[in-house]
Amino acid sequence: MTINGAQILTTLLERQGIKIVAGLPGGPILPFYDALKSSSIEHVLVRHEQGAGFIAQGMARTTGKAAVCLASSGPGATNLVTAVADAYLDSIPMVAITAQVPQSLIGTDAFQEVDTYGLMIPITKHNFLVRSPAELLEVIPLAFSIAESGRQGPVSVDIPKDVLTGTLELGEWPEPGRPEKAPAIADDQIKELAALITKARHPIIYLGGGVISANASALAHELTRRIQAPIVSTLMALGAIPPDEPLYMGMLGMHGSKATNFLLEETDLLIAIGARFDDRATGKAAEFCPTATIVHIDIDRAEIGKIKQPFLSLHGDANEILGKLLATLPAQQRPDWVRRTLELKAAHDLRMPSAAEDPLHPLGFCRTLASLIPSDSIVTTDVGQHQMWIAQAYPVRHPRGLLTAGGLGSMGFGLPAAIGASLAAPGKRVVCITGDGSIMMNIQELATLAELDLPVAIIIMNNAHLGLVRQQQELFYGQRYHACKFASKPDFAAIARGFGIRGVRIDPNDDPLAQIQRELARPGPVLIDMPIVEGAKVLPMVPPGAANRVMICEPEKAECSC
Repeated sequence: MTINGAQILTTLLERQGIKIVAGLPGGPILPFYDALKSSSIEHVLVRHEQGAGFIAQGMARTTGKAAVCLASSGPGATNLVTAVADAYLDSIPMVAITAQVPQSLIGTDAFQEVDTYGLMIPITKHNFLVRSPAELLEVIPLAFSIAESGRQGPVSVDIPKDVLTGTLELGEWPEPGRPEKAPAIADDQIKELAALITKARHPIIYLGGGVISANASALAHELTRRIQAPIVSTLMALGAIPPDEPLYMGMLGMHGSKATNFLLEETDLLIAIGARFDDRATGKAAEFCPTATIVHIDIDRAEIGKIKQPFLSLHGDANEILGKLLATLPAQQRPDWVRRTLELKAAHDLRMPSAAEDPLHPLGFCRTLASLIPSDSIVTTDVGQHQMWIAQAYPVRHPRGLLTAGGLGSMGFGLPAAIGASLAAPGKRVVCITGDGSIMMNIQELATLAELDLPVAIIIMNNAHLGLVRQQQELFYGQRYHACKFASKPDFAAIARGFGIRGVRIDPNDDPLAQIQRELARPGPVLIDMPIVEGAKVLPMVPPGAANRVMICEPEKAECSC
């Protein structure tokens, strides 16, 4: 059978189980689009390639499986870069397929030529420049295997136009790419870990996003109950532990609770699972958990010892390691440590006005939102104050229930990620919480949402500012505000209607929660513009570079270090 490269690529994606791809066509990639027209794969036409990358991320974060985004050469490929880098820092499996100018023109500064291979090297797990149709048979399955194996991440595949149009006499198809098995963990390491836990008086379990990637959330929850140890979470691990677990302390770090950060000062054994000791979680790393023996469980050997040197490291799959540990570890009681945990939790509970007192208070609204949407809803955020308010107050009820840009902090993530989540989880309500700054980054994807008619609600916390910029200028730059306030105040509801989506602006004087609940109950997409107080801040806050015990807790900048 004679077949061209574009048809080979299409068939390989079908065999890989890909049902949906997101992209934007251009000249060099048109041979693939011609083949895609006859395929069972659904194509989502975005308005900007960054939107395609974040849609793929939304699908991948929802399913745990590699998703695909497409772009043509030159500006199409460069527009993908932010979404690829975001996936790299958050360990999201994704295959980014870009077209390239014909090989005879590479290196000649041809029209829309850019060194995509070179650009992608520092922001991908691996990347390929395909040289022939035959190479596709090896490269595409391998790309998916790499993306989904070990510490997951993005893989870039750059394909020159002449490879897409070139032909091959095909014999048989290769097997689809599958994740490789994680390295086995030695029994003596499990025994050593069990001994450390049994000896510890004040253990704490510290979860990172890797616990969700490994599908080990339930095992981590069982561990905290088995050994009666409090459990803390990074931003990326929110949802791994049910919010009603008494020993769950919530998020640690820069915008974590006072109780969580104070408790970490007292631990004598820190069990880090799938966490990379990011600066937003640890604060000043040298002073993080100063009295603790550290155990680090991670699928990525390179992360072990990179920031904090562990006493014991276990390189492997968290699901396998926790399963083996729980099979050997007896139940333990630590009544004094549990009592101390609950005392701190009660003493430093996140204070917020009730819905009756201030229905549009950001923290109160984030807490109330859970009662307005189904329990299996998926929430996405952009990046800014709204993201941290959600992290602090919204009770994420299941793994993969919150999709947010953690490591790169990409404004513009929320809307396209919500589209991707909705495509991957048909029928579920998806809510994108964003700010009036972030929504402008990829607002053009409202057109994509309108065409797809998905049950996605976009709620804009609108304070007419870049809120976190304003907050830092207030707290650390003597209230010298600059380039943080938007003089123009767009009518976002009207803009949404212009794209063909229901758009409403909330009237603060007319039972705003009832208005929001009514809009969320209606089918289809909606944009809700919700005004919030201009000067509202995300507190507590650890000043950049400070130890986590030093927290700004009140508007008058009182510092808590007790």
